[in-house]
Amino acid sequence: MTAPSKRGCERTERVVEFALRALPASETSAFEAHVKQCVQCRDELAAVRPIIDSFVDWPTDVLRPSSALWGRLVESIGVQSGDETSLDPEAPWAGEPEWKEVAPGISCKVLATDIARERVSMLVRLRPGIAYPPHTHAGVEELHLLDGELWIDDRKLYPGDYSRAAVGTADSRVWSATGCTCVLLTSSRDILSK
Repeated sequence: MTAPSKRGCERTERVVEFALRALPASETSAFEAHVKQCVQCRDELAAVRPIIDSFVDWPTDVLRPSSALWGRLVESIGVQSGDETSLDPEAPWAGEPEWKEVAPGISCKVLATDIARERVSMLVRLRPGIAYPPHTHAGVEELHLLDGELWIDDRKLYPGDYSRAAVGTADSRVWSATGCTCVLLTSSRDILSK
């Protein structure tokens, strides 16, 4: 069991990843055992559950690839592997999406893409001291901060905070001193400033 520091358990910041099933598979069992024994981590898990449970209410057309997209994926996988691949779009998701570092210190895990509505939902992780590029919103942006602290221009967000940005608005400075993880629902056509 990890000894609690003066501020609490050192592993509490990983609870959100555990709850979202975003921990590497090699760490999941050990972390689950830790949560059973650690009061701080159990309390944190209880605090984030309502936020994560609210994801169930998201429209399924955003969370599940369309039949057309699924068909293109099956075709592409079959062509690349040389197999006659057949995948059932109604079957449970067989694998977790991967984290990808999209810029130094910025990692994303795409959860779903709605091509028709030009919307994407993803987990975004910033390392401490990292800034997200300035950008203009091509559609409504919704952000749920899961852990760490995040500044959006002159507004500081804490775990559990929600931010909504209207079409055409811009964020000139988005950064985290502590590092953070958030759920981001946004337009796939946002315009990054240089």
